[in-house]
Amino acid sequence: MPVSYRDIAADLRQQIGEGRYMPGDKLPMLTELQAHYGAGYQTVRSAISLLEQEGLVVAVRRRGTIVRERPEKRRITRSRQVFRDEIGYYFDQTAQPWVALAPPTLRWGIVPVDLAGLMGLPTGSEVLVRDRVMGDPESRMPKQLATSYLPADLARGTRLAEADTGPGGIYDRLEEMGHRPLRWSEGVSARMPSPEEAEALNLPADVGVPLLRVVRVTTSAHGEVVELNDTRMSAEEFEIGYSIRRHASARLADDDGDGDDDR
Repeated sequence: MPVSYRDIAADLRQQIGEGRYMPGDKLPMLTELQAHYGAGYQTVRSAISLLEQEGLVVAVRRRGTIVRERPEKRRITRSRQVFRDEIGYYFDQTAQPWVALAPPTLRWGIVPVDLAGLMGLPTGSEVLVRDRVMGDPESRMPKQLATSYLPADLARGTRLAEADTGPGGIYDRLEEMGHRPLRWSEGVSARMPSPEEAEALNLPADVGVPLLRVVRVTTSAHGEVVELNDTRMSAEEFEIGYSIRRHASARLADDDGDGDDDR
C-alpha cells in the first residue's frame, strides 16, 4: 500500500519530537525523502506542507526545510484570585510587570457576535472598544493583546471613554460609578490569529501559531455585565496553569476514620 503524506508527516514529526532533528537542523531534501519513503514528489511536498502548517518546520530559501526554533513556553498561573498593586487590579502574576506599549485605541463599534451572549447584549448592540498591546517594559516586545468591550450606554460620557482613565483604570472607575464590588469569571480557548493580530504579536508569518484566548467577564454587584475583556497571546509561548484541589467526593478512602479502603 502506497505511503500517504500523513504517514510521512507523522514519521518526521516523531523524529523531530524525539530529537532526531533538532531546532535549526535541516531535513533531507525532497528527492531524498522520496527515495526513503518510496513516495512521489507531491506526496512528500504535502507532508512537508503539513509540518509547516503545524509550525514544526520552515522553508528557508537556498537552505531547504529547517526545523523551526520555538520559544520556551511560560506558564501563566490562574489561581482564581484577583490581585492589586499600585496600578490597579491584575489577574496573573506572570503578566503583572507588563505595561501598555502604546496608548490604548478607542472606538465605538458593534459587539462581536460570539461575545454578545456573554455580555447579555442583543446582536448588533453598540459597545465601547478599548484595544491595548501589553508587553515587557525593557525589551518592548509585545506579549498579549487585551481588548475591553463596555456597553455603550454605560460608558458614553464617562471617563471610561477617555484614553487615560486615571489611577486604577477602568475597574476603579466602574466601582466608583456604583458597581462595586466587581466580580469576574473567565474561560480559556484557542483560535488562529487574524493577520493584524499576528503582526501585532510578532508571530511568524510563514507558520500557523494559534492564539491562547482568555475571555474574562466583569459583573457588578447586581449581576450586570459591565465589561468583557478578550486577551490573546501566543499559544506557542504561553500556557495556562492552575492548581487542582481535592473535592470532598475525592477524599481518601480512610478519611472516615475506620482505615478501610472501600474501593
